[in-house]
Amino acid sequence: MNVKGIIFDYGGTIDSRGVHWSEIIWQGYCKAGFDSRITKEQFRDAYVHGERELARVRYILPCDTFLDILVKKVNIQRAYLAANGLAAPDQAQMSTITSHCYESARECIAEARPVLECLAERYPMVLVSNFYGNVDAVLRDFDVRRYFCGIIESAVVGVRKPNPTIFRLGVDVLELPSNQVLVVGDSLRKDILPAESLGCQVLWLKGKGWTDDEDAQTHPNTISRIAQVLDFV
Repeated sequence: MNVKGIIFDYGGTIDSRGVHWSEIIWQGYCKAGFDSRITKEQFRDAYVHGERELARVRYILPCDTFLDILVKKVNIQRAYLAANGLAAPDQAQMSTITSHCYESARECIAEARPVLECLAERYPMVLVSNFYGNVDAVLRDFDVRRYFCGIIESAVVGVRKPNPTIFRLGVDVLELPSNQVLVVGDSLRKDILPAESLGCQVLWLKGKGWTDDEDAQTHPNTISRIAQVLDFV
């Protein structure tokens, strides 16, 4: 690959090895004993409701860390489950869920950090993310902000993936031709295809997705671990 700069997605890529975050949160629910009290489909309904509510109302503040996000997410899910007559986590169970998720993210980022450090020594890197307006605080909390020369965040710039414009903004920050930019992301639809439409090179970090249809899709530039990025540049 003739790479002169790199764009990374954040959520699902750097913090979860390509696994959709609904799967990790569900693991937290299972750890708290909810796999015997609600179905995974009922949880997924609560998850979708929570994401839509976070998009509708500004619950997330710019200074919020990832743990703060998790607490707010699970609180919204809990309210939805209770309102629909389903088993909902109490405070102790919420702590189990959020602690599991935060530790999972922390471990994934610890795994990604030496890769990011190595790449940042060789290339300018930009983060392009659908996020809540606080990704800078999240990156600083996990000590990875220093690897990125710029951040393009959907809540700040007013455009969301899969709109290719958000990747164009990242390419503009790098001040490179798009064909010299490598985009690394966990979503074929939201990261890989939009970036390819601009002429960028791509690597799909593929883990467990939201649907079986997503899991069945393929792409020639697919990796299963973030460290494999080093094999391509």
